[in-house]
Amino acid sequence: MKRILITGATSGIGKALCELYQSRGYEVIACGRNQQVLDEIARLENISTLSFDISDKQQVKQALAALPDLDMVILNAGSCEYIDDPKNFDGDLFARVITTNLIALGYCLQSVLPNIKRGGQLALMGSSASYLPFARAEAYGASKAGVAYLAKTLALDLIKDEIDVSLINPGFVKTPLTDKNDFAMPMLIGADQAAQYIFKGLKKGKKEIHFPAAFTLTLKFFALLPQSVWTFVSTRMINK
Repeated sequence: MKRILITGATSGIGKALCELYQSRGYEVIACGRNQQVLDEIARLENISTLSFDISDKQQVKQALAALPDLDMVILNAGSCEYIDDPKNFDGDLFARVITTNLIALGYCLQSVLPNIKRGGQLALMGSSASYLPFARAEAYGASKAGVAYLAKTLALDLIKDEIDVSLINPGFVKTPLTDKNDFAMPMLIGADQAAQYIFKGLKKGKKEIHFPAAFTLTLKFFALLPQSVWTFVSTRMINK
């Protein structure tokens, strides 16, 4: 039986991934902060849980101190907050998002990487928002751009350890996080559908898993064009 560790397991994509991998015969270590949801997940066969805050270095170290060998790790936990008034930049908000989405990955990697087996897999949760600059996304976009670079460098440096690294770049997925968005979310998909995309992508060993393709490929196309084109398009979208 293969063993997988998943962070951010108490809601959205993380919860859907836990349930999907459990149904496919994996032993799942579900990590999160919501103890009530962790207790519910733990009722399923072959799921154990760990409760900790990924942004607290000491909590991460203590919770992951005695991990067994792992076949796969999906570092999925994250947050999203927007900069609504860039002229009066909210440095504390910026620091919160960068810490949760990027710095905390370092805390987790320090503990989990030594336990990933040769031939194992590591997946980091990025975002299609890293392809292009979006209004109000100074903090979120910067954090996910950092995740993308981190995943790509780890993919190079872990070749000698035979650990495959994948970057996950979803489009809009309906989760408690995106439920807070006050703007249109084109091609929105459900968390269960997102989990299926991720499962299939990791099974194929894809270096980048992005979905839905119609949305993410459109962003990738705009990213190839001069910055002025995207500035024109995005400004018109904001002013609608």
